[in-house]
Amino acid sequence: MTDPTPYMRALRASHDRLTSVAVSLDSDDLRKRSYATEWSIADVLSHLGSGAEIFELYVNAGLGGEPPAQEDNQRIWDTWNARSPEEQASQSVAANEALVSRFESLTPEQLDSLRVTMFGGMVMDAAGLLRMRLSEHAVHSWDVEVAVDPAARVSQDAVELLLGALPQMMQWMGKKAADPAVIAVTATSPDGAYTIDTGGVTLTPGAGEAPASASVELTSEALLRLVYGRVDESAVASGELRTENVTLPELRAVFPGF
Repeated sequence: MTDPTPYMRALRASHDRLTSVAVSLDSDDLRKRSYATEWSIADVLSHLGSGAEIFELYVNAGLGGEPPAQEDNQRIWDTWNARSPEEQASQSVAANEALVSRFESLTPEQLDSLRVTMFGGMVMDAAGLLRMRLSEHAVHSWDVEVAVDPAARVSQDAVELLLGALPQMMQWMGKKAADPAVIAVTATSPDGAYTIDTGGVTLTPGAGEAPASASVELTSEALLRLVYGRVDESAVASGELRTENVTLPELRAVFPGF
């Protein structure tokens, strides 16, 4: 079992960081478009709030309860969708605090024994469940933060924990390229080397078996955002992303985001 403690700490930090942003937003701010272009800032906060309530149901299921049914999820979504932007923001803070506190209240024995079957039949332990929630919370927090501060970045502690999960994310995040390529990736902060095969789509540590036909240099934080569909021309303009024999539009077509 992976130690859940670092994920719990990072989730607490992500929640506290977003809370400090959310409580500073006025009614006009909440109605602004987030980086997730189909959602306002309030919509993102609502998504995180409803997700917190659903995740808490999975925590309870992992400790011996019944897993939530689709109608349970729909009831939660309907409740959140009916709220005003101001209510969505304030209730999101409360719901996420409740989830983080729930994780923090679990004894070592409960964390060791927690097992829950998620969508797709994946069996998660406590660390897996926390990592999944951290992935969602940290990236959507950035969707909110960058809408009010263009210099915002995904928190470094979350980046370092989530990098290891990127290879497993490919089956959900990637789309096969029209013209497949093998891309050598050099990342910094923390340093790492990877290979992206846009025909697979796969991301593997180190050099791939096939020779690379293109290369990408970027920060590890930008690599995380790239896979999540959250890198744009501003990263090229700032020098945060450099490519050779592959364009940013081609990369974005492989990683369209969610």
